[in-house]
Amino acid sequence: MTFADLLEQVGSMGRFQILHVTLLCIPVMMMASHNLLQNFVAMVPLHHCSPHSNLSWSQLDPEQLLLVTVPLDPAGKPQRCQRYATPQWHLVDRNGSSAVEERAEDEEGLDVALQGCTDGWSYNMTERTSTIISDWDLVCDLRSYKQMGQTIYMGGVLVGAFVFGSLSDRYGRRILLIISNLLMAVSGTCAAFSLSFPLFCLFRFGCGMALSGLGLNTFSLIVEWIPTRVRTVTGTITGYCYTIGQLLLAVIAYFIRDWRWLTLTVSLPSYVFFLISWWFHESSRWLALNNKPEQAVKALKSVARYNGRRGEGEKIDVKMLQESMKKEISCSRGSYTILDLFRTPKMRLITVCLSAVWLSTSFAYYGLAMDLQKFGVDIYLIQVIFGAVDIPAKIIMTVCMSFIGRRPSQSGSLILAGITILVNILVPYEKQMIRTCLAVFGKGCLAASFNSCYLYSGELYPTIIRQNGMGWVSMMARIGAMVAPMVKLTGDYIPWLPGLIYGGAPILSGVAAIFLPETLGTHLPDTIQDVEERGSGKRSKASLKEAVILQDTQSNLLKQAT
Repeated sequence: MTFADLLEQVGSMGRFQILHVTLLCIPVMMMASHNLLQNFVAMVPLHHCSPHSNLSWSQLDPEQLLLVTVPLDPAGKPQRCQRYATPQWHLVDRNGSSAVEERAEDEEGLDVALQGCTDGWSYNMTERTSTIISDWDLVCDLRSYKQMGQTIYMGGVLVGAFVFGSLSDRYGRRILLIISNLLMAVSGTCAAFSLSFPLFCLFRFGCGMALSGLGLNTFSLIVEWIPTRVRTVTGTITGYCYTIGQLLLAVIAYFIRDWRWLTLTVSLPSYVFFLISWWFHESSRWLALNNKPEQAVKALKSVARYNGRRGEGEKIDVKMLQESMKKEISCSRGSYTILDLFRTPKMRLITVCLSAVWLSTSFAYYGLAMDLQKFGVDIYLIQVIFGAVDIPAKIIMTVCMSFIGRRPSQSGSLILAGITILVNILVPYEKQMIRTCLAVFGKGCLAASFNSCYLYSGELYPTIIRQNGMGWVSMMARIGAMVAPMVKLTGDYIPWLPGLIYGGAPILSGVAAIFLPETLGTHLPDTIQDVEERGSGKRSKASLKEAVILQDTQSNLLKQAT
């Protein structure tokens, strides 16, 4: 008997499991809202220098005021970060397009003194009623603060993965899920009422940590309470909840135009999730593996009663549980570290190539998903399109992995994404429809690459160090997400450089993926020796271990998603 048999005995996919999975999946939608929130709360409105505060402008209308105080940039639009040192009153007497032309001629022919926006900025708030950019003047010399804010948030996601990952293994999934929901609710609320940008970044860092805790423990509780045969389907459904969350964010942001209210709106549900999470049962599998068999049996009996299988549940005792978990307990014992990912030639090759794949996928994905304004399309529409493209992308990738293999699917999606991003550099800014279509296609390819990453990496790493391997590549992905916002700043000096970097990275990693072994139709490796002998025609006895254990471990990889 295995633990999977015990799950069948207490009801398999009964009422408890259906309600359990449903309640755990709903918060996943809000994870997307927090990940992509900056697209709206840090939207940069059109702006220019405010007029001189020591003069009276009551006799001028807004157009005349702009005319005499702000010079034009090379594109013929008001400059964002400079104004005339003294008002150019002579421009008021001119009108129409000739005034603009004569002003440009004046600026070229005369040495007109300019200065910075010493009296602040005026913002065009037609899209949003307020953003952190307009509230704290994060423009011109402070424009890099916008990208810094997202990098700090992603840093919180990285730190949270380490903190909540280790605490979850020590103290259990349920209590850490409760703490993560509370941290998300409190941090999000405090971020909404922040009085300064540093405080906002601090609380967003807390949101990032909470998001990691939610992701890790949500997916652990899902896969550890459902039978193996439905875990692939359940994992897919959970992934689509994140996709729905991207669409939901666009709808919420469309109706709530103030950044504080928007931040509060996506954070308040966490208080409800915090209360609901007290209902969840701790993972019986975790309890058994951590020397708490009595509590594990109690949880199984409770599930049996909820599923209407009280009689079957009463038959379970500590001895039966320990017997069913014998293989898993022995499989979990071992002193393997991250260093084992690099000890042998094939393991080293797999780890280096997968590190490149994960880092570049996350790097390019967030490079596209967090810069929606540059496409010149309605930001709410583009958010919906960017979210919706994940649906067909994941379906197509699943089909490709099943028929043509993991390696060509992984490599092809990355190379296609990179080429699309590079081609977009050559498209004139005025061709917004073409630019948007290329960006959507590229984002779909990257979403497909993410879909492949989780399965392919789980099949490449052996059971004994699979969690170490997935933890390592997941860290690479988060580093990529942290670096992505900062790369945008290079566009201030060389406009095409960010696109070149975002496009070049997936292509290079797509080439690296070609050197990975194919895993379609092969046994999951149990040991490092299995990996070294893969493709040699040899088969280790260890590769015939209990299939349920292998599938359980592979399913646990879903908890790495965020």
